Amino acid sequence: MEPRPGEITQLLNRWQQGEPGALEELAPLVYNQFREIAEACLRRERPEHTLQPTAVVNEIFTELLEVRRLALNDRSHFFAFSARLTRRILIDYARKTRADKRGAGWERIPLDAELAWVGESSAESLDLSRALDELSEVDADKTRVVELHYFLGCTVEEIAGLPNISRRTVERHLQFSLVFLLRRLTHAAV
Repeated sequence: MEPRPGEITQLLNRWQQGEPGALEELAPLVYNQFREIAEACLRRERPEHTLQPTAVVNEIFTELLEVRRLALNDRSHFFAFSARLTRRILIDYARKTRADKRGAGWERIPLDAELAWVGESSAESLDLSRALDELSEVDADKTRVVELHYFLGCTVEEIAGLPNISRRTVERHLQFSLVFLLRRLTHAAV
């Protein structure tokens, strides 16, 4: 189902105001995008990963149903928030898997060639999550750009299409963030 221009934002506003049924109306409009987010994230996991995209999407909606108050500016903010939820779902799954298997055999494919220095253990995956949380404390906008680029798979041009952000700003945010994450992950490994 293809949403009309502004329809997602209108439904988001209604949902944020607590209108019953708004999230249920929103769900079919964003389902395919959520599934693409989940598939992109799962492609970066080990090949025999047991979590399926549909399960991730269902978990995203479950999490959204539990949200009581959420201040979202627009559609892009909503999808960035959804990418953050997806990351958290995968990290929680990694923690559970690691606890279940006591760390045996869990491997992770790096997010991107630019993040190839991130190791392939679940511990390093968890370290990356902590480093992203630290980056968010320093600059939430930079974290949002990282999540849009690496977790949602948005191009620099697509991110630059958002209000109040230029291509050069996106590139600077990504460059700063990669250095920040490298430093945090290097210290975490020591």
